[in-house]
Amino acid sequence: MNPRHLVKGALAGAGAGVFASFAMNRFQALVSRLGSGSGGGGGEPSTVKAAERIVGHGIADDEKARAGNAVHYGFGTALGLLYGVAAEAEPWVTAGFGLPFGVAVAAVADEALVPAAGLSGPPWESPPSTHAYSLASHLVFGAALEAARRALLRVL
Repeated sequence: MNPRHLVKGALAGAGAGVFASFAMNRFQALVSRLGSGSGGGGGEPSTVKAAERIVGHGIADDEKARAGNAVHYGFGTALGLLYGVAAEAEPWVTAGFGLPFGVAVAAVADEALVPAAGLSGPPWESPPSTHAYSLASHLVFGAALEAARRALLRVL
């Protein structure tokens, strides 16, 4: 594998991760406006809880949205970078136009890692609508990630 291809993949993937995180946020905002949000209970979003863990203390109410977005975009960028490198090393990773990757992120991150880290309750305590919302959001993430990665590779 040519190291230049891996670097291009990493750059395209990271940029695509930013775009995919934005697309996911826009999708979630649209679903929320339609009144069909996650169906989850109240409380802080897991991204805000993660931000508070990272800084080691509570975050002021007027900074929580920004801190949560920093975690969301940082995680999305890191996932995109890994996806971009993996796609260059093993092109089968892109099968299904990023949708299988989105499913994997929903399953591993939202259903396993976030609860294991104590950033949400156990998955079996969430209503089915929460799981459906997460899956749909991550399908948007995966498809947007692949679309943006392909476009950025053409530019790079």
